[in-house]
Amino acid sequence: MTANKIHLKKDDKVKIITGKDRDKIGKIVRVIRKDSRVIVENINIIKKHSKPSATNRQGGIVEQEAPLHWSNVMLVCNKCLNAVRIKRKLIEDGKKVRVCSKCNEMIDV
Repeated sequence: MTANKIHLKKDDKVKIITGKDRDKIGKIVRVIRKDSRVIVENINIIKKHSKPSATNRQGGIVEQEAPLHWSNVMLVCNKCLNAVRIKRKLIEDGKKVRVCSKCNEMIDV
């Protein structure tokens, strides 16, 4: 299976558009390209039961972030502070940059 093209990167600010955490804003901690999923900081918290082990002597119930499908999040523009779609633009030095579709502000700095 090939890795899917994802328009999101680590440390991007995103808004959740569906699900129990709808309209919350968080930062992407990890991008899982193989499954087209992202893990967002303090969003989609689940409780996981863990057995005692060498790393976790106590065991018990651990809260952690679960992955979301990338289609359920939208990138937040730094300038207009809205959840926006993005465009790709070539700049003078030949790099492709992500650009806000509403205010034409460059997202990749």
